[in-house]
Amino acid sequence: MDMQATTASCLNGLDLDKMAQTVNALSHEPMLARFQFRARNQWMGGGENRSTIKDFYGAGAEDTSRTEPFVFTNGEPPVLLGNNEGANPVEFLLHALAGCVTTTTVLHAAARGIRVASISTELRGDIDLQGLLALDDTVPAGYQGIVVTMEIEADCSEAELDALLQFSQQHSPVCNTVCRPVPVTLVRAPRRPQA
Repeated sequence: MDMQATTASCLNGLDLDKMAQTVNALSHEPMLARFQFRARNQWMGGGENRSTIKDFYGAGAEDTSRTEPFVFTNGEPPVLLGNNEGANPVEFLLHALAGCVTTTTVLHAAARGIRVASISTELRGDIDLQGLLALDDTVPAGYQGIVVTMEIEADCSEAELDALLQFSQQHSPVCNTVCRPVPVTLVRAPRRPQA
């Protein structure tokens, strides 16, 4: 990440001194850049389940800064046999993608000295449920395509903005995960002994 000199110590809501310290630390000790994020999920019934997210490993240690977990309810709309208990998992994927692309853009804009006035995104994902329901083996079970339309106001040229967005797409962890094959292993935990 190229840190350009700037007179402001804060840009786009980010502390530039802390950003420079973080980049410097990670460039000198690459092992500090290794993180492991975790989520736990419990089925509630029907199409409803809840995920809790609290602990993670990063910067060389277990993080203990979160005192309470974040709780997210996954549900389904009635047309998909649910009761609108919450957004469904493929909608949460769009939420995660939007959040990550936005944060990555803001971070790298600050690193380039670009002041962002506003960002809003609209995401559309096309999916054919024949894949999920195993009605047609030629249809993928997941999204067939996702379009992210970003409206951004920033103090830079159109060419700089295009370069920033292309860079952000390539370096957003969620976008990168979705855009390349990532091994996912589904394993069954051992059964608990019956009481």
